[in-house]
Amino acid sequence: MLSTKSLFREIVDNDESFRLLCSIAAGGEAQGGWENARIAALVPPAEQALAPKIARHGTDEDKHGRIFQALLKKRHLEPVEVPAETDYTMLLERRGIGLSHERLRADRPLTVQDIVTYLAHSRVTEQRACEQMELLRRHFADHPDLGRAVRMISQDEDNHLAYCHEELLRLARAGHERAIRRTLHECARAEIQVHRDVSLAVMRHMGRILGWSRAKGAVLAAGIHAAYAYELLLGRRRMVVLRMPERRDALGEPTATPVA
Repeated sequence: MLSTKSLFREIVDNDESFRLLCSIAAGGEAQGGWENARIAALVPPAEQALAPKIARHGTDEDKHGRIFQALLKKRHLEPVEVPAETDYTMLLERRGIGLSHERLRADRPLTVQDIVTYLAHSRVTEQRACEQMELLRRHFADHPDLGRAVRMISQDEDNHLAYCHEELLRLARAGHERAIRRTLHECARAEIQVHRDVSLAVMRHMGRILGWSRAKGAVLAAGIHAAYAYELLLGRRRMVVLRMPERRDALGEPTATPVA
């Protein structure tokens, strides 16, 4: 029977598919680490209190990248080059979502509107990250190799999402609500399309590695398209609603967590 758990186990149990999965994840996390570090360095004077939180966000992303690298090393595997069509971060940038790398490489302070753009983009993408890590935690929390990594990353993603909610609500109260709402909706529409495209690309690569039949590939592709249609029509709301999180100041106190 084809299930999410059996699909993930098939990918994790094969060295080549696991190698690709971890390489894609590590590349995305490393990119997020660089972006957050640059944003923290360019925070405008009016938002300097945010700089340590953004820096911690970047440190967490770097840590996640190292975790995926460590998982590869544990199985004596080397990372592979990430196929361009699976590069979620860069595909979002090409859609004009978030702050461009060109802007982040410029040594001039960001504006408050740039911070709104960054936080709205993060709120949407962290929603996706939280959901994906929750799915992995559900199926692999007790896995001898993946369990600790999945639990650690999932907790961090929950903190990142809580931070985005809290800071966007603060900025909304400061008079930026209309810009926040507009940016959230723009980001959500683009993200669900990019997520669909990346999911299809990843499944094609996994199917080639694992020798999936054409019928199995068609079923998985149909599922991805169905999820996209649902998100486009109904599921998008979860990405744009703002709620004060139960955990306040989630990135306010950095903690050092060793990477195995």
